[in-house]
Amino acid sequence: MDVAVDLPQGVLFEPVARIYGEPLEQLPQDLYIPPDALAIMLDAFEGPLDLLLYLIRKANVDILDIPMAPLTRQYLDYIESMRASNLELGADYLVMAAMLIEIKSRMLLPRPKAGAGDEAEDPRAELVRRLMEYEQMKLAGLKLNELPQAEREFFWVETLVEKSLYVRLPEVSLEDLRLAWLAVVRQASLNKHHRIGREELSVREHMGIILRVLRERGGFVQFETMFDPGMGVPGLVVHFLAMLELAREKLVEFSQSEAFQPIYLRVHQGGSESGQESA
Repeated sequence: MDVAVDLPQGVLFEPVARIYGEPLEQLPQDLYIPPDALAIMLDAFEGPLDLLLYLIRKANVDILDIPMAPLTRQYLDYIESMRASNLELGADYLVMAAMLIEIKSRMLLPRPKAGAGDEAEDPRAELVRRLMEYEQMKLAGLKLNELPQAEREFFWVETLVEKSLYVRLPEVSLEDLRLAWLAVVRQASLNKHHRIGREELSVREHMGIILRVLRERGGFVQFETMFDPGMGVPGLVVHFLAMLELAREKLVEFSQSEAFQPIYLRVHQGGSESGQESA
């Protein structure tokens, strides 16, 4: 049988009691409730905020617009029932009772007129904020409590396994094989013998090749076209040295129409000098 306490007029619990599921609108006059009955119910609350939240949700009122007068009366009735049996537990509840009385008193006082665009401060704002934060934490705790827990929904099972009976070998991935192969190649490159071959290249021979090409083509020839990539790096270096030697001996001349434009060369034209000639 669920029994509720008859509280003052205002925000009341409807119905005040249920007997075998049937609502009871008014408590019997001869009903005796032992003094410790409410203390047992109060012990189920985790604190004054929990009790306040219970009263608000039970009365089905908006938490953002709490009717302070009836809520304070109901809260004080609970406190009075608690003080007789559990003073230590009632300490936190008494602090909240003082806060509720203060808020109720501030709401009874005339409020100063707010300026244009300003909203008057609501004395209940801090209490509402604390209640909403507490409710969020309480709901989060309930969700955590619904998760499976060891020793409640399931139990740990331990067993002995002889290590010598089963040896778990590590798995080899493609990345492991790639790194191993690169290590082998790197080690092989460190042990490689470098052999330097000697190749005799003649600057004079390349000077003759350059002059022959210039005479065959006639006029100006673009600098880049005078080099054959098939010569290899040593051959290109000797070919360029031969070209510089021809310029030093004034057998060829270089020219350029303007800065950063292609460079041309041709067989030196006697003693003629142009403003574009350079060696």
